[in-house]
Amino acid sequence: MTPKLRRFLDEVRPSTPCLVVDLDVVEANYRALATALDGVEIFYAIKANPAPEILTRLVALGSSFDAASVPEIEQVLAAGAGPARISYGSTIKKEADIARAFELGVRLFAFDSEAELSKIARAAPGARVFCRILTNGEGADWPLSRKFGCTPKMAKDLLARAATLDVVPWGVSFHVGSQQKNPKAWDSALAEAASLFRELEAIGVELGMVNLGGGFPTPYRSDVPEIGAYAHEIMEAVRRHFGNRLPFLIAEPGRGLVGNAGVIQTEVVLIAEKGDADGRRWVYLDIGKFGGLAETMDEAIQYPIHSHRKGAPVPVILAGPTCDSADVLYERAPYTLPADLAIGDRLEIEATGAYTTTYSTVGFNGFEPLRSYYI
Repeated sequence: MTPKLRRFLDEVRPSTPCLVVDLDVVEANYRALATALDGVEIFYAIKANPAPEILTRLVALGSSFDAASVPEIEQVLAAGAGPARISYGSTIKKEADIARAFELGVRLFAFDSEAELSKIARAAPGARVFCRILTNGEGADWPLSRKFGCTPKMAKDLLARAATLDVVPWGVSFHVGSQQKNPKAWDSALAEAASLFRELEAIGVELGMVNLGGGFPTPYRSDVPEIGAYAHEIMEAVRRHFGNRLPFLIAEPGRGLVGNAGVIQTEVVLIAEKGDADGRRWVYLDIGKFGGLAETMDEAIQYPIHSHRKGAPVPVILAGPTCDSADVLYERAPYTLPADLAIGDRLEIEATGAYTTTYSTVGFNGFEPLRSYYI
């Protein structure tokens, strides 16, 4: 909680639930990552938080952008970025959307299947393409395996196939999992990428780029390594596997740039006991899974939650306000709140700048989308 956030919440007293983001923290995170990963071009993952205020700040800082859809591309262009600073990084795109992105000037596209490659070749002739390979996501709180990526063997065949089409086979990408706590997690993926570079070069296909993906964490309830530790391990792995022929490197941070810049303020709607053997009190908030806290699914992302009360901490179960039994935030994780917590109190859920407003429903149970403020 920065002083600026605290002052805004205390002076403005916005209606809850709401997200407030300190843009200066976003800028500081960007500068720290860009400095640590010297020589790596930063492509902000827009999906983490596409607020115009964030995009405009990052454009001014020189960031490039990883887009998952045409609307995200249009948002970045409206914020002042040129199309050369945009990668269409989703591997699942309608052909019409590929054509629209190409029309808007985007020339860098991801794929992980022959069907997707064929769509790009038809709709975006001459574009650069990169193939995403599978990783296991070990060490990440929010793994991103299986749905995206193909085996390295298939990637070799697809990139060789790309060389016969009206596109430019440009590189390899991977993602080691969101909220990755192990700085060494990039090593094996970089080894696979380097092997692909060599194997393809042997058959006359020269690649030029490696996309390191995201995965850079934000601190939640436990500490995470400093960004310098990640940069050191990544660059050491790049040099180890590629030697003196270093590829053009890009990275796609999302959570690591905006996560710790935001705080959600929420109101306690109900405190109830169930009369069961568990004995814990249920604390119901005016925000839940459907209001922006979707990443509490399986209790994967555990946000710090604070109260201004000073009573002794007692164990609680935390849930959202909707009439859906899945709207329970934390039941297994050991959360405590003050014994003198009262209905109507406000709580702060910290490190919520990423993947909250965009996960909020349009109006499930009639609850409006999560309001947000950027200061």
